[in-house]
Amino acid sequence: MTDTASHHSISALLGADLYVTSGANEGDTLSFADDLNMDDIYQLRGTARAGRLALLCDARGALQLAPDTDLGRPGAEVHIDCLLTLMAPHTSVTEVLVLVQTDTEAHVEDVFAVPLAPLAPKTEYQLVGIDRESAAQKLAQVACVSFTRGTHITTGSGRQQPIETLQPGDEVLTRDDGVQRIRWIGHTTLRAVGDFAPVRITAGALNNTRDLVVSPDHRLFIYQRTDKLGAGRAEVLIKARHLVNGSSVTVDQGGFVDYYQLLFDRHQIIYAEGIAAESMFVDGRTAALLPPALKDQSDGEAARQLDEMKALELREDQLDHPDPAEILRRASLR
Repeated sequence: MTDTASHHSISALLGADLYVTSGANEGDTLSFADDLNMDDIYQLRGTARAGRLALLCDARGALQLAPDTDLGRPGAEVHIDCLLTLMAPHTSVTEVLVLVQTDTEAHVEDVFAVPLAPLAPKTEYQLVGIDRESAAQKLAQVACVSFTRGTHITTGSGRQQPIETLQPGDEVLTRDDGVQRIRWIGHTTLRAVGDFAPVRITAGALNNTRDLVVSPDHRLFIYQRTDKLGAGRAEVLIKARHLVNGSSVTVDQGGFVDYYQLLFDRHQIIYAEGIAAESMFVDGRTAALLPPALKDQSDGEAARQLDEMKALELREDQLDHPDPAEILRRASLR
């Protein structure tokens, strides 16, 4: 896979961490859709530990395990198999994405489970749904950068407007291309758990006047007046999840969250609660969220924009500091 493939990491379990305690497949571990049986009862092993599944995705949506993955074989192909619905006693249903790793002859080599809400050991989960159609869209929701309901976006007139009141065609101020019209607005309501739990950047944390709440992998644009992180450049992009410090930047776990995605003719840096933040980027992962008529970005344009983002995004090893958010806040002031 080329260097222009996008990189995304998600928390996952091995398929072997989930096993059938009762049902047609009793004793078997979690497998792909063709091998599953409805109403089987699963449990999570007490020894199970979630790991980081690092994925590379090309413009066509093909997935491959990245060199820095903690699970699976780096370089192996990965396929989105299905979305499972599990039901436990006295709790709401839980969804689990099933991804399959294959070898060079397209044989199944490993199975990964991506719970979209935490699974608890010693709890019985009944398999009540196997969905092959919407799994890619669910993975796109995990990968897509999103703002939350109530976020104030700077419009073309300079007015701050709640994101839920915007419409396609409305004008928004962008950092690089002035005033641009919104091409499409996406909206999903999800349980705010795991990789769907939003990150809250409290007022003042990055010199913002109000709290900004975004999806975990939403990249923020920071202009450093002094390069305090040793990035070697003044302009940097940083994922919200990498700023979490437990005080001024936190994770909002629990309940539900309304996520909104803003799409323009090209990837943009816009202003949300006074913080420069990216708009939706269309690639092989996120295209599943779009209507067919909007999936027309050329591979060359997508690759160019991805190169621009990679050149600005801070690596995790550059953020090995007690409080990167505070360092960046001070760096942007002087």
